[in-house]
Amino acid sequence: MTDLIEGARGLGIELDAAQCAKLLAHLDLLDDWNTRMNLTAIRERPAQVTKHILDSLTVVPWLRGTRVADVGSGAGFPGIPLAIVAPGVHFVLVESVGKKCRFLECVRETLQLDNVEVAQARAEGYKPVVRFDTVIARAVGPLADLVKNAGGLVAGGGRLLAMKGRYPGDELAKKLSGWKVVAVHRLHVPGLEEERHLVELAHSHERA
Repeated sequence: MTDLIEGARGLGIELDAAQCAKLLAHLDLLDDWNTRMNLTAIRERPAQVTKHILDSLTVVPWLRGTRVADVGSGAGFPGIPLAIVAPGVHFVLVESVGKKCRFLECVRETLQLDNVEVAQARAEGYKPVVRFDTVIARAVGPLADLVKNAGGLVAGGGRLLAMKGRYPGDELAKKLSGWKVVAVHRLHVPGLEEERHLVELAHSHERA
């Protein structure tokens, strides 16, 4: 708990007791379901706090608007932690694998996250009624594929955010049809020595 509170504070986020309880309950559910299906290879709690929760929370400053999609949500990172610390924002967790969607539904119901919706779909086949102010993806392949598959989910003036490890120089060198890189932000995850970057993308015809 202390690692979580102090780590979040290092990101400029003050967690209350209820938020801490929900963030840790997500990890408890993850551990339980992980005995039946492979949701994460990270099984030690300190590493889960750092590499799952705090890693997810690093992107809070770049969320915009009130509708956010987490594409390829998997076990709910970064979508669930972000939804816990930003209750006024509606999050849709887009995941194509049925059993992972069942896990996400369990988390949503158990933690009573009214601002979370689970959509079983591939990003390229998902057709929301209203597009999103922010679309975020963590570890879902090259930027060129991301803009092709998930770009259609981003509303005008919105942002497509790609969470990366090392600086993705090779990917940035490739033409991103209809999109431009607004910035590449170096992220610092408290307690983690590994590199993290966030690539911020916008429709190419829009001002940054």
